Amino acid sequence: MKKLKTIVHVVAIVFLSCNSNPPEKNTPPNVIIIMTDDQGYGEFSFNGNPITNTPNIDRLANEGTQFIDFHVAPMCTPTRGQLLTGMDAFRNGAINVSSGRTLLRPELKTMANIFKDNNYYTGLFGKWHLGDNYPFRPEDRGFEKAIWFPSSHINSLPDYWDNDYFDDTYIHNGQKQSFKGYCTDVFFDESIKWMRTMADSEKPFFTYLALNAAHWPHFVPNRYRNPIRKALEKNPELFENLEEKKRRELVSFLAMGANIDENMGKLLDFLDESGLDENTIVVFLTDNGSTFGQDYFNAGMKGGKTTLWEGGHRVPLLIKTPEKLSKQPSKIDELCQVQDLLPTLASMSGITEIPEQLDGVDLSPLLKGEKEKLDERMLVINYSRMPMFKVKYTNENPAIPMKDGAGVLWGKWRLLENRELYNISTDPHQDNDIAEENPEVVEKMRTHLDNWWDGVKDEVYKPQRVVIGSAHENPMLISACEWLDVFVDQQIQTRYGAKKNGIWNLSVAEAGEYEFELRRWPRESGFSLKTGIPEKKVTDGTFVEGISFPISSARMKVGTEEKLIKTSGVDVAANFTFKLKKGDIEIQSWFNGKDGKPILGAYYMYVNKK
Repeated sequence: MKKLKTIVHVVAIVFLSCNSNPPEKNTPPNVIIIMTDDQGYGEFSFNGNPITNTPNIDRLANEGTQFIDFHVAPMCTPTRGQLLTGMDAFRNGAINVSSGRTLLRPELKTMANIFKDNNYYTGLFGKWHLGDNYPFRPEDRGFEKAIWFPSSHINSLPDYWDNDYFDDTYIHNGQKQSFKGYCTDVFFDESIKWMRTMADSEKPFFTYLALNAAHWPHFVPNRYRNPIRKALEKNPELFENLEEKKRRELVSFLAMGANIDENMGKLLDFLDESGLDENTIVVFLTDNGSTFGQDYFNAGMKGGKTTLWEGGHRVPLLIKTPEKLSKQPSKIDELCQVQDLLPTLASMSGITEIPEQLDGVDLSPLLKGEKEKLDERMLVINYSRMPMFKVKYTNENPAIPMKDGAGVLWGKWRLLENRELYNISTDPHQDNDIAEENPEVVEKMRTHLDNWWDGVKDEVYKPQRVVIGSAHENPMLISACEWLDVFVDQQIQTRYGAKKNGIWNLSVAEAGEYEFELRRWPRESGFSLKTGIPEKKVTDGTFVEGISFPISSARMKVGTEEKLIKTSGVDVAANFTFKLKKGDIEIQSWFNGKDGKPILGAYYMYVNKK
């Protein structure tokens, strides 16, 4: 009898097991971050834009949570570095869009490192802008899959020559590769293809889809322009003061936004159809304020890209999470910053080991409805300006980091450049400086800025150094983008021959003999040092002509050693060889005219350790 009871008991267990729903796998969520370039808070119809129609991004806004007091840096690189490290720009080293100050401190862990360490696949598609060379490239910073282009935009100085947004050559896991199609379409399509493959794996994925659009040059398939033109015709008051050239640029800029929205629809449909939406966090934001908002619609704010006014750094943040992770409140009005995304996404993905010294805070209690308010906080926005900018806080080169270039945010208070105070709750357009009427507020915010500066000033002046002679990247190309505090970052500057020069701050990985090839034009162009080139019609525009210079010699200084060589009219490069010791080194180059006087520095330097 006892044996029969045992058999019945076992059969019952088996029966119940077979007829119960299997336990859900506790798989961490996939994470997708989409960041667009140069679109501001007002560039979307969900924020009241009267011209654009962005139904797919609106859909994300309606299905997810909108953060309506969210702030980034007013320029590309600082925002990207803050996103990936959870640290203020002056702590992580990436503080400018060029001029040798885009390099993210190599010892810092990025969001990609953190997710990869926690069994995620990691992929980057599009704009990186945190260093073109080892040890700063995406493949050096935690990304297993990377399709990207160097520097600030497609057709930047170190980008593949004459890339024009259509059928371009990008860097794919360290190798140059041609891709068919319009750039935004390519980055979305390649990311979706990768995610589709990753979906069949047991591991989750982290996707960083960082677009170059809608950054200048404003090239776009023409079919996106007509709806924008028609919408503008119905609202002539929005652009009646714009010159014709600016009006055409605005149309193209908004057309790029329409293409972005179309691709967002493709991404959201892919997530729905594949079932991935049930376990995927989707984040959408832009990298700085608008480049055109002040010209037509700025959601009631003053300023745009590169400014400390609200329109320079307040941008949309949309987060959609699986139901199991969040109550998904429709709007959150807490003061937040891009540094908050790393601890937030880590927390929502069950990742507990993150760097301790972060400036961001975990926003997931707001998303889960566990908190309605954050603890009171002050935020600092500071960044290195373009060297040619005219600013009020200094007469020196504004690319050099300075305390008084900051904005301090506290609730609805804004202290700008350590002198002007605004309250955006009563003065959203920031027209009335009320510093004199509120000395106690100014003092509190100034004290916070002083303490913040004391914590960053010792590190922020140290240049980050590209490494030469490493097995990770040899041979290699280093461009004038790395000249410290000198701005040369565009192929148009190569064409018209910007008469500039600067110093490369580098680090030698191994002692030995090094070959240096100095060029005015990149290798793939095939042009000689003296060549002037005609203007070139490209898919959606024209590249200006390139002027000729009477280059007759080249000089190079490596550390304290200098060499000079003569060049001929057919030379494509000036070649030097130096024996180098391991360690930090400064290098500078000169192309000279017939009189021996310098004309400009070499925009392109190819380095090879023998």
